[in-house]
Amino acid sequence: MIETMAGAERLTLRPWRLTDADAIRAAFAPPEMSRQTSEPVDSESAARRWLHRREQQWQEGSAYSWAVAGRSGEVVGQVAVSALDRRNETGWVSYWTVPAARGRGVAAAAVRAAAQWAFDRAGLFRLELGHRTDNPASCRVATAAGFLVEGLERQKLCYEGQRFDVELHARLATDPGA
Repeated sequence: MIETMAGAERLTLRPWRLTDADAIRAAFAPPEMSRQTSEPVDSESAARRWLHRREQQWQEGSAYSWAVAGRSGEVVGQVAVSALDRRNETGWVSYWTVPAARGRGVAAAAVRAAAQWAFDRAGLFRLELGHRTDNPASCRVATAAGFLVEGLERQKLCYEGQRFDVELHARLATDPGA
């Protein structure tokens, strides 16, 4: 477990639990969240499959995903380091928060904590993340977590036939604050 703070709010990054299935299903219910998974998470069994995949990836060392829990233990988000390239010591960071946790610094605090863990414990040197250019909130999370803008990936994503540009950010283990 990793303890961190978002302002005055104490957060815990912890392993996912099967008892988080309802929270997962609720988190992926909004249409904008349904694009964040390879398959719909719209049932108890789908949520359990999602949780089992996170556990399996952790055991394999192929990805690390944490539930971000608030003070009373409720799931307020997720942060992960995946797409690991051990030879080049790189990984990809992803994150989301539930609507009630947005705008409070929760995602940025979780990303900072996961990045530090990836540098210190997983032996990574470079972490990348990307967000659609029409998502300024995600850009604020990235920059608040110490990820610098590196460029634009033109029309990288396609949702419902519409293409979107992605802004790429990165943070190095040698960057200030890392």
